[in-house]
Amino acid sequence: MISVRKLSKAHGERKVLHELSADVKPGETIAVVGPSGGGKSTLLRCMNYLESFDGGSIEIAGVELFPDMGRKHRERLRLLRTRVGMVFQQFNLFPHLSAIDNITLAPRLVRKIDLPTAELRAAELLARVGLEDRAESYPHELSGGQQQRVAIARALAQDPDVMMFDEPTSALDPEMRDEVMSVIRDLAAGGMTMLVVTHEMAFARDIASRIWVIDQGTIAEDGAPAQVIGEPQSAVARDFFGRLKRH
Repeated sequence: MISVRKLSKAHGERKVLHELSADVKPGETIAVVGPSGGGKSTLLRCMNYLESFDGGSIEIAGVELFPDMGRKHRERLRLLRTRVGMVFQQFNLFPHLSAIDNITLAPRLVRKIDLPTAELRAAELLARVGLEDRAESYPHELSGGQQQRVAIARALAQDPDVMMFDEPTSALDPEMRDEVMSVIRDLAAGGMTMLVVTHEMAFARDIASRIWVIDQGTIAEDGAPAQVIGEPQSAVARDFFGRLKRH
């Protein structure tokens, strides 16, 4: 489903990603963890082409991405936006739109789906995330956990092949975190291919297929949760999980 080859990205003189390579199979859930500043969020943003990159290549859900895509740039991005859903730390809902209008906007604009069909799908997705009674609510009328669940429904409205989450619970209190992680667990159980940048080690241990420990722009360790958390092989992973246990 995803193939990354020698992905490189720099901000000025600082290398954020350094010839990173990885593969993700259909249905896998990858927990992306590691020290702050190691390149986790940048990796997701490059894979979804929210940021350009300097070297290497990415193929995700059949869409090939390169540093310079030339005339095919716009068409490839359009395809990418229909095949990859992204959920951010901040909810990024349009404040002047109701929950259901936030969800129907992209399918109507990008995929040209008619309003009744889009609204029917949005109602199904709101029910899926436990918010079937909040379709007409505006973001300021929803809790943080509810807003994030609307954001997940909005990403799912494009019927993506891949879902990416960048610290989806870090702005939430514990109860709201549980609401959102429950939705993500359900997606994993349903076979959605996902990459989740997270500090939720219970999720990484219990739900993820694999864990990537990212440090200094590369994957320092990649393996099954029991091995990576219980018997880390790299010094970076040992130090990272050791600090988590001490806290």
